[in-house]
Amino acid sequence: MGLWHDWRERRRLRGRAGAYARAAWAEPADADVRWLAEHATGGDEDHARWELRYCRRALALLVAERDALDDRSAAAVSHALMELFERDPGVAPERVRVAQRQFNTRLARYRDALRERGGGSHAERLAAALLAVASGRLLTAPPDARVVAVVEGYLDEAQGWLREGFGVAELPEHVRPSEALARPRQ
Repeated sequence: MGLWHDWRERRRLRGRAGAYARAAWAEPADADVRWLAEHATGGDEDHARWELRYCRRALALLVAERDALDDRSAAAVSHALMELFERDPGVAPERVRVAQRQFNTRLARYRDALRERGGGSHAERLAAALLAVASGRLLTAPPDARVVAVVEGYLDEAQGWLREGFGVAELPEHVRPSEALARPRQ
């Protein structure tokens, strides 16, 4: 029974992670692409579209790493995202590794932005990182509210997908999360 149960659990986890990764694979809104192209990529809509794709996917992975109920969930999501890169019809087979490296570079930049202290909210720091990687320039002014709203939308979507696919932690009202592991189960 143990082996069968473990196999079913791994399969269930892969299925949830695959659904989550496919949701993160959604194309960015055309209006957002046009805005980013106008304000950060010198009018290059293809570049803007790729930066928004990378951003949505990276933020989905970061949300899974930060908020998933089980550490295995983030690893499964990461694996599912890399599998989608390998099958992406928008990337030539010989360019898959380049796309994965570009994604990993952006992921590291967004992870750093989340870890920074000060400089605005998470969404503002992530929006500044998006504008910096898209434009190739370091920003000196706060990011425009439009790009902050796009990033907030991506974060909110990822939170929703995570809850839908992996569940929500449920603790009694009087128990702090830090105390949950120390309490004996009843």
